[in-house]
Amino acid sequence: MLRVFLALMLLAMPAVARADWYEASTPHFVVYAEGNPDRLEAFATRLERLDRAIRLMVGQKDTEIARASRVTVFMVDDVAAVEKLSRSGLAGFFSARASGSFAVVTQERAGSGDTALKPMQVLLHEYGHHLMWSLDPDTAYPGWLIEGFAEFNATARFGTDGSVTLGEPPLYRGIAILGETMPIEKLLTADARSLSEEEMSAFYGRAWLLTHYLRIGAQQRSTQLGAYIAALKAGEPSLEAARAAFGDLKRLDGELDVYKKRHLPISTIPGDRLAIGPVTLRKLPAGAAAIMDVRIRSRVAVTAANAADIYADARHAAAPWPNDADAQLVLAGAALDASDYAGATAAADRALAADPKLLRALTFKATARMVAARKASDARAETWNGVRSLLSSANRLDPRDPLPLWLYYRSFAEQGAAPPEIAKDGLATAFQLAPYDKSLRFDTAAMYLQERNGGAARTLLAPLAYDPHGRATAKIATALIAKIDAGDIEGAIEMLEKPADERSGK
Repeated sequence: MLRVFLALMLLAMPAVARADWYEASTPHFVVYAEGNPDRLEAFATRLERLDRAIRLMVGQKDTEIARASRVTVFMVDDVAAVEKLSRSGLAGFFSARASGSFAVVTQERAGSGDTALKPMQVLLHEYGHHLMWSLDPDTAYPGWLIEGFAEFNATARFGTDGSVTLGEPPLYRGIAILGETMPIEKLLTADARSLSEEEMSAFYGRAWLLTHYLRIGAQQRSTQLGAYIAALKAGEPSLEAARAAFGDLKRLDGELDVYKKRHLPISTIPGDRLAIGPVTLRKLPAGAAAIMDVRIRSRVAVTAANAADIYADARHAAAPWPNDADAQLVLAGAALDASDYAGATAAADRALAADPKLLRALTFKATARMVAARKASDARAETWNGVRSLLSSANRLDPRDPLPLWLYYRSFAEQGAAPPEIAKDGLATAFQLAPYDKSLRFDTAAMYLQERNGGAARTLLAPLAYDPHGRATAKIATALIAKIDAGDIEGAIEMLEKPADERSGK
């Protein structure tokens, strides 16, 4: 599994202001970095060009996305703290959430030599996953194509002329590609979660090789990947879709064995085809810069065990900035994580006093009230009407932000009340805005199940069941699909009401 974590490094970051922080804002990303603004602008530009290149390759138009759907990227200096506190080689982190997707990437390699996994490759691999969930949210892609697509994008090379080259071999998987193999039928149907470490290595290498071959390596097969995906969309299982699209699978397997020994082709998209939107650069205000380290830790590294410590650091960092919206917003989030709901509300109020249009301060305040009411078993209408009033205000500030819509729906379950149609419609809209959030996807599928709409629920659950990184959620989704396919909608609904560790039947 390529996903790697920086939590331990982030816990080691001191909560003190250092050099100036800058923000680069683009149509698909918001990137933060300390120091060198020119390097930041160049990095943000490369990310935008990569996004454009992938969309061109898969034939997807570049439609405008909501501001809330942009990915926030925090650039940090190195992985030294990770190597000190955890295993070496940790290079980056990516989390796709309706509340705001974010990534952390370092500026140096995670190891030495050309075969080392580089931080940028981690980010681009994970962004490939993010785009797949975003651009085609209803298709249940098999694991080989999920990982093959992500690996294909991970090695993107950026030219000084604005071009982007895709298809470079992932040298960190060289042994897996050249020296290991996996029978084609097993590759096409493999559940990555059940593979051994050795099998997993072969799976990633062969998945990349097959993706590369079908994308740019075999002119005679140029239309076959599209036909395979079309069959998947029509509900065909992976193996049957592959036989229909690729023909003789043993022949394809043999072609791959020959192909991997060749000098492999690459695909370069010229810069003049990669026109991107504006990159807006700004220096962060002093208050926002002073609390940036805590902001990153609060987003990425917070756990039940360290939430109180991060909150203490947030209080210390925000204390000189009581009228700074950014500082108080970070403090409100840290207070929520530490279960100080009064503190979260007070900090959110200070943030709103500084910036009345700060949407996330409204959602923090609503969440603090909602959780406090649930823990106090407070089901009074006035309490929950107040929560929903805050969420309605947040929605009016940005109707395309999925979080207020999702929280509005959840507020009824937290109260113990049945959600009205407007809340259900809001949840469906939230999912359309953030199909990459797997928890939101599951909640939306559960809503359809409770409405006895098994078909809609199954469509949303199927990608979760195939998710190579799904673990418990994938097991639950698989169990629910089995109930739906058996016509047992009531049994599926009953399964939803069980504790999470009982839903899969294990």
